[in-house]
Amino acid sequence: MSQPDFDPKDFRRALSQFPTGVTVITTVDADGKPVGVTASSFNSVSMEPTLVLWSIDKGAHSLSAFEKAEHFAVNVLGSDQVATSNNFASRGEDKFANAAYSAGLGGAPLLDDYAAQFECKTWAVYEGGDHLILVGEVINYRYNDVIEPLVFARGHYAISAQHPETMKSPSSCDNANTDGGFVGDYLLYLVRNLYQELSASLYPKLQSECDINPEEWRILARMDSCPTISISDLTGMVLQPEIALRQTADWMAEKGLVEYQSKDILKVTAKGSGIAAQLRDLAIAEEAELLSKLPANEAGQLKANLKTLIEKLS
Repeated sequence: MSQPDFDPKDFRRALSQFPTGVTVITTVDADGKPVGVTASSFNSVSMEPTLVLWSIDKGAHSLSAFEKAEHFAVNVLGSDQVATSNNFASRGEDKFANAAYSAGLGGAPLLDDYAAQFECKTWAVYEGGDHLILVGEVINYRYNDVIEPLVFARGHYAISAQHPETMKSPSSCDNANTDGGFVGDYLLYLVRNLYQELSASLYPKLQSECDINPEEWRILARMDSCPTISISDLTGMVLQPEIALRQTADWMAEKGLVEYQSKDILKVTAKGSGIAAQLRDLAIAEEAELLSKLPANEAGQLKANLKTLIEKLS
């Protein structure tokens, strides 16, 4: 059977529609030095026996260590561990320099902070095209269910949240929720609900009117006020790991929206600036329509209050 003639970038974009968790997989090399990589390919395989799997690129610097390891650990990251994910996704020499950890099964590093951890004995290693698939038998595990897991979807970091639809009920309790019941009066619920409503209206318009997806929109919105910027600075602003950001930037460069000044510096093009202006006007119009439902003085006060809260929480 012949290989399908897929555009690799477009295929990755299709795969990014499937959200995953974010993990740091760790082991020790032949010299006993700690090794760790960020991976979103982690998955459960079997309950009897307790098996899990993940995959590693054959071009990875740490391939040999994991291929030969007798044990490895899966550290599932929490929502406040974006920096940890970026650290272990980088090509830095000593990823453990600023990481707090202890030695687990077979010496595999266990991060002090985690949403869940699985200590594994290597069960099997399989060929998987340009990756190796590592299956592990879980020997020990632990979890912190008060910690929200970190999520990766559509090329950027996200957090898990209860879907607004699951909070709706046709029962008589609806009035309690909308008229001051706990859920209906809770700030987190209100902000999330508002975000869902606004993004559901805005994002399709970005696509239909400007052929821009949310990830490209976040980059152009940042570059609107900073037309030349480093990849590392942009990574933190748009909450994308470097590898995903570069993939998005490559796609945008092909569309003529940005260009590389060097391997690590991006510059918005004239076309990109023009589209960024359209996007800004579109977003402002959407915001204005939403805020028009409030008296002018209340609309301004709402934004001011939110800014104050964000500043105090930062």
